[in-house]
Amino acid sequence: MTNIELAKAIFKESYLTGEFKLRSGITSNEYFDKYQFESRPQLLIHIAESLGKRIPVGTEILAGLEVGGIPIATAISLMRNIPVVFVRKKAKEYGTARLVEGVDIKDKQILMVEDVVTSGGQVIISAQELREQGAKIDKAFCVIDRERGGKEALAEIGIELISLFTMSELKKLAAKE
Repeated sequence: MTNIELAKAIFKESYLTGEFKLRSGITSNEYFDKYQFESRPQLLIHIAESLGKRIPVGTEILAGLEVGGIPIATAISLMRNIPVVFVRKKAKEYGTARLVEGVDIKDKQILMVEDVVTSGGQVIISAQELREQGAKIDKAFCVIDRERGGKEALAEIGIELISLFTMSELKKLAAKE
């Protein structure tokens, strides 16, 4: 699938209009329903293939952020044979009481994986928590960068955001005939 075909497919399945409150607190008149592209196996495969080609050299573990980053990180992990961890928004209060589920992240080069980034808030919180556990993090993936300051906020804490599409790129490519 070409980049244009992938953009069109994501846009077709996920783009909604109306009034939506985003996690960042911002109200938007458009919304990308990430679960629409994450729940379609063939589309998820194409997203994972495209992101998988961009994995930085030295990546040892993928970190899928709850909930949206988990299916993407898992799909990339299966394709590239890179271990994956699942990062909760809050450590569970029972069982192992872990924030991070999966392989040991201490002293490992982690690539964080998220679906849509707006302000970067959850990626920043999770990155700080993973760093406290000894992880090395300087890059994060997302499918869509909404271009609302997330890339800049992540850069401030030393993390480069690598997006499959920015919001403006996605709209522009989806509109091409």
